[in-house]
Amino acid sequence: MPAPGPIVTVCTANICRSPMAAALLQHALAAQPEPLRSIPVLSAGVAARAGEPVSENSVIALRKVGLDLRGTRSTLLTPELVRRASVLLCMTESHRSLIQLHFNPEPGRLYLFREFLPPGAETEIADPFGGPLRLYEAARDEMVEALPALVEFLRLRLRQPADA
Repeated sequence: MPAPGPIVTVCTANICRSPMAAALLQHALAAQPEPLRSIPVLSAGVAARAGEPVSENSVIALRKVGLDLRGTRSTLLTPELVRRASVLLCMTESHRSLIQLHFNPEPGRLYLFREFLPPGAETEIADPFGGPLRLYEAARDEMVEALPALVEFLRLRLRQPADA
């Protein structure tokens, strides 16, 4: 069985939320057994200008939890990246709608990052762009809160069959 394609986190410009989400998820998956620990986690934006630096407040918010985003650059979500992705994780319903409108993702690969939390939990992660550091930290904390449920979903979704 071929290895799963990358997991792609998606936001608007790929300079705030999705780079933080990708780094946090990659860190969480590194502690998991195979195949999860080896699956690359990428980030992209539905309206990104390729090559833009990640916002300074995103860098600071993740540095506070021991992760380094310095040097990370924005990437535009492309049809090729959508095709290769094993799972696409959006920050908001509007991102999911844009992907459904402009791309042809297979059903069952397009989710919200916080979709797997218990019923009643907020499923969207607000855009902190241009706001104070505390908004970036709040977005980071919302991502961290979602990680256990998300990793469990990915474990079940991407597991290798016993005979592989």
